[in-house]
Amino acid sequence: MIKVVGVKFKPHGQIYYFDPENLKLKENLTVIVETEHGLQFGTVINKNIELPDSKIPNNLKKVIRISTKQDYLKHKKNLKDSSLALKKCREIVERDNIKMHVIDANYTFDRDKLIFRFLADNRIDFRDLAKELASIYRVRIELRQIGVRDKAKEIGGFGPCGQKLCCARFLKDLNAVSINMAKNQNIALNPSKINGVCSRLMCCLKYEDETYEQIRNNMKELGEKINTEYGEGTITSLDILNKKYKVNIPNHGIIEINADESN
Repeated sequence: MIKVVGVKFKPHGQIYYFDPENLKLKENLTVIVETEHGLQFGTVINKNIELPDSKIPNNLKKVIRISTKQDYLKHKKNLKDSSLALKKCREIVERDNIKMHVIDANYTFDRDKLIFRFLADNRIDFRDLAKELASIYRVRIELRQIGVRDKAKEIGGFGPCGQKLCCARFLKDLNAVSINMAKNQNIALNPSKINGVCSRLMCCLKYEDETYEQIRNNMKELGEKINTEYGEGTITSLDILNKKYKVNIPNHGIIEINADESN
């Protein structure tokens, strides 16, 4: 077990873990931390918690210091300048008719880099845009394409289950979810039922897919003929988790039987 602190950079952003470096940190305290993109200003969400080694990211970064008043003022200026940079970037994108939607802009705390994130349906050649932005702001420019799932993860919200979005709560890797998973679980392919707030297939479809697949391997398909104690019938419905069929049998109507009792 390793002691770490959880830090957020945005109110609804993801929690990142850092080595507290023997600092006495409290929740809601603002700190300066080291990240792969440089120094960042963040807020302590979880103080001195213990996590197993398996949940700790490689090359765990450190909390550099508790922020000062000067750090806070610098952070506020960075936010203001980032907002202006976002507005300027959007103006250039609209002027040049670039098929992208710029989501946000953020200076690193030390202003060593200015990062823009955007959504786009296809790959974008943004080299000219990056050069123009670099000439304006005289810092390293990074343009990062993200997906709608990443945006939902950052914003947060609640799913149809009433729980906070899995991506915002605990998912680290947003692995691909396929329509075959919904079919495999015998779920109606209604977009309002199987799509999340990001308009993509819900991540939770993947949680039980392996279990459904294992069970279905030993079950027949819809429309197949099977023999029962009442005679031969046609499968009209599957109850996968309970391993049951609904079968239409001539002169008997529809009956429910256990899959293990059929052949």
